[in-house]
Amino acid sequence: MALAAAADVDATAKYVVTLGGLNVANISVELKDDGQKFGLDLKANVAGLANMVASGSATVSASGRSTSSTLRPEEFDLMTHANGEDFSVDVSYAGGDVSAFKVDPPLVDNYNRVPIERRHLTDVTDMLSSFVFKGGKLDKTLCQHKMQIFTGVERFNIGLTYTSADEATSPRTGYQGPVILCNIKYTPVSGHFTTSEMTTYLADSDRILIWYAPLGETGYFIPYRLLLTTSVGDLSMVLTQMQP
Repeated sequence: MALAAAADVDATAKYVVTLGGLNVANISVELKDDGQKFGLDLKANVAGLANMVASGSATVSASGRSTSSTLRPEEFDLMTHANGEDFSVDVSYAGGDVSAFKVDPPLVDNYNRVPIERRHLTDVTDMLSSFVFKGGKLDKTLCQHKMQIFTGVERFNIGLTYTSADEATSPRTGYQGPVILCNIKYTPVSGHFTTSEMTTYLADSDRILIWYAPLGETGYFIPYRLLLTTSVGDLSMVLTQMQP
C-alpha cells in the first residue's frame, strides 16, 4: 500500500555502526521537508572500542528542492575532524549538474588518481539524499533506483537490485515490520585512486546489502540496515531509533 506523503516532515533516525560485532560509531540523521524544500543533517561520532585506536567526528548535510517523489539537491557539505585535523567538502548543484565544488585542504592529484572530467559532473546527486527515497510503495520498486553520485572528491555510480521482501523483528532496533532488501552495486568512475584496495574491494563485491523501511506515515523510505562483509568481519549499520 502506498503511503500518503505529509506536507511537513520533521523526523530523526539514529543508527549504530558495528564491525565484527563491536560498536564503532553512532550516527544521527535529521530530515526536514516542507513540501518544497528538504534538509538532511547527519552527525557521526566514533564510539565504543574504536575510541582506543581512533577518535573523530563527521557532519554531513544536504539540502534542495523537494517534489512529491524526488529530492533534488542544491547544496552538499561534509566536514570531518580526526587526529586533530579538519577536512571539508562543499558542493553546489544546479539542475542536476555540479555548478561548483571545493575541497579543503585540496587533494593532491597524482598518476594513481583517475581524473574527474567535466562530463562526470552532469546528471548527478549527492551521497546523502540519494539513499533516502520519497513516494512510491514498500515493494521491489524501491530497488529500481540508479544513482550517479558526486561527493566533491569522487564520482561513482550506485545501482540497486531487488533481493527479497523481509521482516524486521528484533526489539533492539528502531523498527519492527516489513522491509525491502536490495543489493548494492558500486561502480567507480573518477576521483578514486587506482591503487585503493577499498575501491577495488567495493567494486568487486557482490554482497553489499541494504534494507529499506517506511519512515512512519511520511511517505519517505529510509535505510533500516546496511551490511558489508569485510576481511575483519561484517560492517553493519542498523537503525536503533526512529521518530517520524
